[in-house]
Amino acid sequence: MHKSFDLFFVSSNSHKYQEAKSILDSLGIDLGFLKSNLEEIQSHSLNTIAMAKAKNAYSIFKKPIIIEDDGLFIDSVDGFPGPYSSYVFKTIGNKGILNLLKNNRKAKFVSIITYCDKTILQSFEGKLNGRISKTQKGKGWGYDPIFIPNNSKKTFAELNNKNELSHRYKALRKFSKWYLHK
Repeated sequence: MHKSFDLFFVSSNSHKYQEAKSILDSLGIDLGFLKSNLEEIQSHSLNTIAMAKAKNAYSIFKKPIIIEDDGLFIDSVDGFPGPYSSYVFKTIGNKGILNLLKNNRKAKFVSIITYCDKTILQSFEGKLNGRISKTQKGKGWGYDPIFIPNNSKKTFAELNNKNELSHRYKALRKFSKWYLHK
């Protein structure tokens, strides 16, 4: 029998979906996955990008959806890579980021979760401050092996409880409170 979901996560990144599903399961929301390479506009604003992607996803699937867009913002390089994090990861990767940095390694991860259905378009933001490690540590995906949250000595890739404190968790928690009471 076909399973019924509360809503769908639309992305080409199954890692993001697995994290979102795990987090939302714990918050009482059953999340399905629709794999899609959505068009991504270029903008300095994560929220603008996320809203455009959510509208695009809804126009394709005609189901209640959420999308996630996030960025790694590093203080010493004026917030780079920010909304261009995915492209930068694909081109220079973690080694390239580590090569750019000297002493100031302060950074933050920002996640935008955007919900879209026939009548509602709503975004939720989560932020987590931290720093960039001097070397890659752990076996995580994306920037996880180089991002150390504040009050930790371990990178996201080394943590067992990333999904309980991440930028994505913070945004999804805000979303779930709204969604379950809308």
